[in-house]
Amino acid sequence: MRKTLQRDKKQKSDLTVIGWREWISLPDLGIDTIKAKVDTGARSSSLHAYDLHRFERESEEWIRFKVHPVQRRTHEIIEAEARIFEYRSVRSSSGKASMRPVIVTNIELLGISWPVELTLANRDEMGFRMLLGREAFRQRFFVDAGKSYYGGKPPRAKKN
Repeated sequence: MRKTLQRDKKQKSDLTVIGWREWISLPDLGIDTIKAKVDTGARSSSLHAYDLHRFERESEEWIRFKVHPVQRRTHEIIEAEARIFEYRSVRSSSGKASMRPVIVTNIELLGISWPVELTLANRDEMGFRMLLGREAFRQRFFVDAGKSYYGGKPPRAKKN
C-alpha cells in the first residue's frame, strides 16, 4: 500500500502545474490568446462560438463559426472553421442537456501543444469564453486550484 501511494505521488509531481484559469492559444482556429477556466468538475471542454453554419467539404461535415475571444468585448471577432468530429449531448451547469457539435483542434499552453475535443456553444452568459475540462488535461497537468496564470498573462491591449 505504501509503495503505491509513493508511486502515485511521484507521478503527480512529474506533471506540469497549471492554475484554475490560464491564457491558452488555439492556433488552428486563428486564436492567439483566449482565457480558459480550467474546470476539474467538467468532463468536456467548450469554446464560445456563435453564428454556426454547417457545410460539406470533400464528403465530410464541417462547421464555420465566429468567436469573441475576449470576455465582455464583442468588437473583436475571429471567424474559424473545422471538421465536425461528432455531436454530443452535453448537460450545462444549469442542468439543461443539448446536442452540440464537437471539433478536434490543437491547444497550446506553457509551450506544450496537443489536440483536444471542444464542444461549440454560445457562452455569452458565462464568465469565460472557454472551459477546459478534465479530459483535456488529464495525465498532462496538475491543477493548482488556488493560483492562476502559470503561463503568464498576454500584454494588455490599449483601449481606443
